[in-house]
Amino acid sequence: MAEEQAQQTATQEAPAQAPATEAPQLSIADLQALMNIIDVASSRGAFRANELSNVGGIADKLTKFLQHVADQQKAQAEAQKAEGGAIDEGKIGDAQPDQAAPEQK
Repeated sequence: MAEEQAQQTATQEAPAQAPATEAPQLSIADLQALMNIIDVASSRGAFRANELSNVGGIADKLTKFLQHVADQQKAQAEAQKAEGGAIDEGKIGDAQPDQAAPEQK
């Protein structure tokens, strides 16, 4: 059944593929979908016992990679937010210098 889903996904994406001159690419969403496929297939008993360690190893690597990317995106978003906050604070401080002076004394 997991193979059928993978084939259906590949068939559905075939018309949307770029020309053959471009290198194929994977997005983070594609990797997350792959992790979901592994979860579904394993919960339905699609893997034999001797395959479980290989599947589990790949699933662990994929999970760690996705978590790393999510952490990087979060850190980047926080950095952008902090940069935006610093600019806003500077504008507020410049606009009201008299109010800030009494509080410092």
